[in-house]
Amino acid sequence: MDKTEHIEVIGGNVNNLKNININIPLHKFVAISGLSGSGKSSLAMGILYSEGARRYLDALATYTRRRISQVGRSDVKSVKHIPSALALRQRPTVPGARSTVGTMTEIFNVLRLMYSRLGSPKCPNGHQVPPTIEIAEAMDKTGEEMGRITCPTCGVQFYAFSAEDFAFNSDGACPECEGLGVTKQIDPDTLIGDRTKTIREGAVNAWHIPGRNFMPIVAQAAGVRIDVPFNELTDEEVDTVLHGEQKKFAINIPSKNGRVFHMDNALYENAFNAIQDSMKTTKSEIALKRLNKFYKFTTCPVCHGSRINPNRLSQLINGKNIYEASQLPLGELPKFVADLKAWLPDNMQKLADNLASELLNQLQPLLDLGLDYLTMDRAGATLSTGELQRIQLGRTLRTQTTGVLYVLDEPSVGLHPDNVAGMINIFHQLVEQGNSLVVVDHETSIIDAADWVIEIGPGSGQRGGQVITQGTPADIKQNSKSLIGPFLTGKAQLQTREVAAEPFKNGSVDLQISQRFNLNNVEAHFPINRLTAVTGFSGAGKTTLVLDGLLKAFASNKKHVQLPNYVNKFDPKHIKNVVSVDATPVGKNARSTVATYTNIMDHLRRLYAAQPLAKENHYTASHFSYNNKQGACPTCGGTGEISLDIQYLPDMVEECPTCHGKRFNQDVLQVKWHDMSIADVLDLDVNEALEKLGDEDAIVQTLNTLKGMGLDYLHLGESTPSLSGGEAQRLKLASHMKRSQKNTLFIFDEPSVGLHPIDVHVLLTVFDGLIKQGATVLMITHDLDLMANADYMIDMGPKGGSLGGKIVAAGKPSELIKTEDSLTVKYLMEQFNKYV
Repeated sequence: MDKTEHIEVIGGNVNNLKNININIPLHKFVAISGLSGSGKSSLAMGILYSEGARRYLDALATYTRRRISQVGRSDVKSVKHIPSALALRQRPTVPGARSTVGTMTEIFNVLRLMYSRLGSPKCPNGHQVPPTIEIAEAMDKTGEEMGRITCPTCGVQFYAFSAEDFAFNSDGACPECEGLGVTKQIDPDTLIGDRTKTIREGAVNAWHIPGRNFMPIVAQAAGVRIDVPFNELTDEEVDTVLHGEQKKFAINIPSKNGRVFHMDNALYENAFNAIQDSMKTTKSEIALKRLNKFYKFTTCPVCHGSRINPNRLSQLINGKNIYEASQLPLGELPKFVADLKAWLPDNMQKLADNLASELLNQLQPLLDLGLDYLTMDRAGATLSTGELQRIQLGRTLRTQTTGVLYVLDEPSVGLHPDNVAGMINIFHQLVEQGNSLVVVDHETSIIDAADWVIEIGPGSGQRGGQVITQGTPADIKQNSKSLIGPFLTGKAQLQTREVAAEPFKNGSVDLQISQRFNLNNVEAHFPINRLTAVTGFSGAGKTTLVLDGLLKAFASNKKHVQLPNYVNKFDPKHIKNVVSVDATPVGKNARSTVATYTNIMDHLRRLYAAQPLAKENHYTASHFSYNNKQGACPTCGGTGEISLDIQYLPDMVEECPTCHGKRFNQDVLQVKWHDMSIADVLDLDVNEALEKLGDEDAIVQTLNTLKGMGLDYLHLGESTPSLSGGEAQRLKLASHMKRSQKNTLFIFDEPSVGLHPIDVHVLLTVFDGLIKQGATVLMITHDLDLMANADYMIDMGPKGGSLGGKIVAAGKPSELIKTEDSLTVKYLMEQFNKYV
């Protein structure tokens, strides 16, 4: 074939890729498959997207490039014939408090234009002025004349509202809540924690925030006893803690090493002031999130949640104000547009057509992607990962570009099988528009629908990084080397664990929710010591039931505070502890590694501190940490790499020339154990470490746990933020796998993120291990393999948004496929039939 019909990759060495050479078809839908950690994303994101984006940016002016976040060169010898690339990542950024579906999709921008140009304003004397072309023309004038119109009834001149006047993030914001739709005030119940503790022991939660840890000493100077339980303090002392006057005191603060620090003018901040003052000064997103836990959020009493200044709601279209229009599900907007055009006079039809076609152009991809149930006023922060990805994809689609390489990383995350079918149609549309599409995914229906499949493997980590098969889906199904082939043909095993005959033999956790989002009087029973799948269409209410309902009910129960007002009934039986495990990255930065996240690093530091050379040099365990000055390489500070700012070129990250990526200083690296430095041990993967560290029982126990969870290919010094969602979930579980879990409920949100079907069966083995230790396991999932292996299933629906919020099916999956006809059960039945 002509080489210009392919992207030609030669010598790819990104991460674990082993000098691969591969041709990737252009103008086709290409799926990349492989086990977790095999190198799929290294090929797709690390080479194809990275090189496609970099070369496009290289064509821009230097001035422009300095203002764009750039990617560096990939570790690849050559990439030829690559188009400009766009990427949709596995984890979209969580929107801020000001984002709504309307602002994220930009549909609300068009709606604002419609209301300013086509709307019916109200004059100061209360007359509703009918829409005219003159009003629309007045909005296009400048200066004093802009928007000035005359009421045909009473003759008064006034200003109609412009598009900017309807923007709740600008001039149209409600004056009370500043466009947020909610007001917040400090919740007194959150300021004090465990009242049986003393203030010195940390009873006052408000003083745990940074910069307030010495406040108990100041409170003591103010006359409050800090060494008696909080619930035994006098009313006067409690009042001082909560509302005491801001005064300065001279205090002595003892430190851990015995020194005493004296402060002449320590300012006393009561519990309320500590939170309020911190909120005024903080700019960090993490700090804001921490502080928001002390606040109670209520619907704004002025705008009633609309976010818009109420006086803007007098301008109408066909009897509806802009807030009422923004509450319509996206699926009802075509009818809204049709009714609008019928309502307008003939001389406004051309303008209406222009604005309506713009709105429908932005809307159609979202409807094609199954987001018809979302409303424009829905807060962006309440959307699931799958919904965020589809909005991102919809925004990309409406541009109708051609000649672009789209690289999608796990686009099926958070999507119901029915949504996946709709998304596959969109993929084919992208290719038909003249684009190239590369999708990294494990969803068999996506792989089966591709024009070309590339499998990376055969294993994970160092055992991966090679192209093991490639061809059409039909070729892959016939290839004996293929790992995904048996799951495409149904020859693999579907059920790999023994499903419980009696789900409720050990009782159930019972929950009833009165009204929360789209849930109304929903009662659910979760069997104890079983594996339960909560399933359903995107937006059906799964997250509301499990995370908003069950998880928050347990949190209230543990703190002995009132249940959320939407929880009518909650009976946890003997379950006392809840562990919520999601797919968010582990650790905040590259300093977090597999060894530091588990207990391995602590044991290694003590092991090396006990070596003869370490004792001779008086090294303590802290010398064997690259996060401490005593142990870190002085050049890179313990990161193992240095970043060079090359102005308008992307920052260049290079291996540290002093420690050569080992992170530690040269003195520490001289200390050896079995002829290995601590950096040498961190360079081992789990399997290698088991061989070398066989005598260290405490470390071996953790290593065996990681191996049992299918993470034996990870290196001890591997950065945890770079792990896939599925890897992160299993690593979080490692500390829970060694002890009895009789009173513990584990909640997993989309546990199959980033997992190949083979990895899913490893995950099921992990779940079984937890259940054998007495745990109860609950998972929110769209994965049909996980559903088929569950002891019990609760299906929400029937659709999303206002069409969801009900339990449409509940029971053993194998029985549901015979008796129920919900959308999820239909796909599950097809999965069972495929593997028979």
